[in-house]
Amino acid sequence: MEDTQIFEYFEGKTIFITGATGFLAKIFAEKILRVQPNIKKLFLLIRETTKTTSKQRLQEEVVDTELFRVLREEYGVNFNTALLSKIVPVSGDVSLENLGIVDPEVRENMWEEIDIIVNSAATTKFDERYDIALRINALGASHVRNFASKCSKLEMLVHVSTAFVHGTRIGLIPEKPFSMGETLDGSKISYLDINKEKKIIEEKLSRLQTQKATEKEITRAMRDLGIERATLHGWPNTYVFTKAIGEMFLENFKEKATVIIIRPTIITSTYREPFPGWIEGVRTLDSIFVGYGQGKLKFFVGDPDSTLDMIPGDMVVNCMLAAIASHSNDFQHSLSVYHIGSSRRNPVKFEELKWLMHRYLTENPMFDTRGKPIRVGQPTTLSTMASFHNYIATHYLPLLKILKVINMMFCNHFESLYTNMRRRINNAMRLAELYKPYVFFQGIFDDVNTENLRRTIRESNKNVVLNFDPKCIQWEEYFENIHFQGLTKYVLSDH
Repeated sequence: MEDTQIFEYFEGKTIFITGATGFLAKIFAEKILRVQPNIKKLFLLIRETTKTTSKQRLQEEVVDTELFRVLREEYGVNFNTALLSKIVPVSGDVSLENLGIVDPEVRENMWEEIDIIVNSAATTKFDERYDIALRINALGASHVRNFASKCSKLEMLVHVSTAFVHGTRIGLIPEKPFSMGETLDGSKISYLDINKEKKIIEEKLSRLQTQKATEKEITRAMRDLGIERATLHGWPNTYVFTKAIGEMFLENFKEKATVIIIRPTIITSTYREPFPGWIEGVRTLDSIFVGYGQGKLKFFVGDPDSTLDMIPGDMVVNCMLAAIASHSNDFQHSLSVYHIGSSRRNPVKFEELKWLMHRYLTENPMFDTRGKPIRVGQPTTLSTMASFHNYIATHYLPLLKILKVINMMFCNHFESLYTNMRRRINNAMRLAELYKPYVFFQGIFDDVNTENLRRTIRESNKNVVLNFDPKCIQWEEYFENIHFQGLTKYVLSDH
């Protein structure tokens, strides 16, 4: 399939995007508007806040961002008029029935017009409150499915998941969908009952309210509950657990329309489009780079030989567009899964990334609050969790104990110092546990479906515009000249 054929498919189409203010959804919306100006309409689901309407959020968090710079330059003074004639902000929330769209006339219009739904809404915190994560990541997918079932013209439903729904599986991991009730650890429990999980949440919240727990205590308890339930069923954290459940809700929707599940790995800054290095937010492993660059992180925890599976955001979007167009002529509805990552075709090791960070930050240091460059030391690697716990016990816990005694001797005069240090140690321990599945990962994500898409495009195009082939990435050049620069710019910006 030629690139031009793919772009032509979207002409006159109406697409509904949830999670529209999110990182990937914005790249998707910008790309569609740039390559197919004759798209009919983009409905963007945006959650209103107490201070900001969906229309304001569309302008401030989507249209006005640097991501739309190329389109802004292309349209000039007509930019806002041209874009806003295509984009319709819809106030709503995927965690609610009917996606929280209260106006029946708006819902009816959408059901009549929508050709394609892209569900990109998610909360990506590894240890999100269980009630929140289940509502957005799992039940949100169910609500999107129910909404989609009422769309009379619907051709396909695209669901953005994550490759890490496979948990900590090792070896070659296939592009296989989940079945309702499936778990990753059948030895502990044979069936995942969604209604039981909802009931557990309701009972836990009821007990906490009866105990008159503070909001902070409720948040902590619900975060712990999420990790507990995820671990019980075989997943390492609340995020991937609830995303897996979300996929399960789509299992039978192929009877109504084609279902495409896109599973990216760790998404990084844009590789080429609309320009290199655009990023928003400190994403997953980027927090290691920032902590190290700011002098807060003195060591790295992870298996030096572990493969860090990363893929630029624009390549994920290119894969999405190709997958949608490739299924446009399906005679029968289907459910297809696409892994989009780099571990199979162009792996990068944890040890490589560590030294790339060190070299970049040595040559391009961050600055402290006084404007002085922060010098990073030689990165120490703790290659097992046991060595990490031993490091904490040797370097930090003795000082904490001394500080505790001094604080008691001086009538709690150093209480704030002691509390802050204890909190920092506890946070480090918690973060190490949360990131453990990724920095000790021993799996390789098979991408046979995605590779077939790439092959089809390569065979039809002399010069591939819709590039999502990780083999073309020179990781050293990408990190040093694109990703780290974009990340540093974001951290220093007034975001």
